[in-house]
Amino acid sequence: MAFYQQHHNLRLLQSLRLDPVPIQRRVLDDQVELWWFREPRNSLLCYCTSVVLVLGLGFGGVGLLSTTTSLSGEWRLGVGTTLCLLALAVLLKQLLSSAIQDMNCVRSRRRIEQLRSGGLADPVLILAVGLVLMLCGTVLLCVVTAGNQVTQGPDTWDMLVSGLVMLSAGGGMALAVVGYSCLQYLRRRREQRRRMMMRRSRARRLQADRVFIVSGGQSGQDSRDTASSSTRLI
Repeated sequence: MAFYQQHHNLRLLQSLRLDPVPIQRRVLDDQVELWWFREPRNSLLCYCTSVVLVLGLGFGGVGLLSTTTSLSGEWRLGVGTTLCLLALAVLLKQLLSSAIQDMNCVRSRRRIEQLRSGGLADPVLILAVGLVLMLCGTVLLCVVTAGNQVTQGPDTWDMLVSGLVMLSAGGGMALAVVGYSCLQYLRRRREQRRRMMMRRSRARRLQADRVFIVSGGQSGQDSRDTASSSTRLI
């Protein structure tokens, strides 16, 4: 009976150690192709944001460049070119990530976490675009303020509207990136706490099973000693 109990406890301990769920998760984590598709919600959010940025910056830049005239075209030319370059930078990042993913030339988890859609590069790029937009809007507003003090130009209203729109868009993008980063940090901390609690509970179960096995073995040995002593007395 004691041998059967010990054998059953050993099988239970082995089943706890060889849990199929962590093994399957570990096998899936070892697949390099699946590293690009982790956290699909964040990837979809960053991808849609990048598409909206490319369209918005592209149409804004082309609109300013198309309305450039010889009389008042300096600020339209500069701002339009800047917007087009920003749209090109966001588009190049997405194309570069897709090309590296298709070629499968990067096999480092850290590099993939940086380059994949929703990784580290997307928030940094969006934050940089927001800061550049804020800078351009601030410059336009300063130029409008200085122009109002000296003389009233023909494109003062257009510059004012463009500066306010760019400043608002850049500030909104910067705040959105900061909020996204805070949410990601809190989610990772919660995930780390959950994993730590699972490890502690698993360690406690293993320790309890070991204590139970040792106590079972000791009780079986005591019963065998008692039987042997009884036989000697007989």
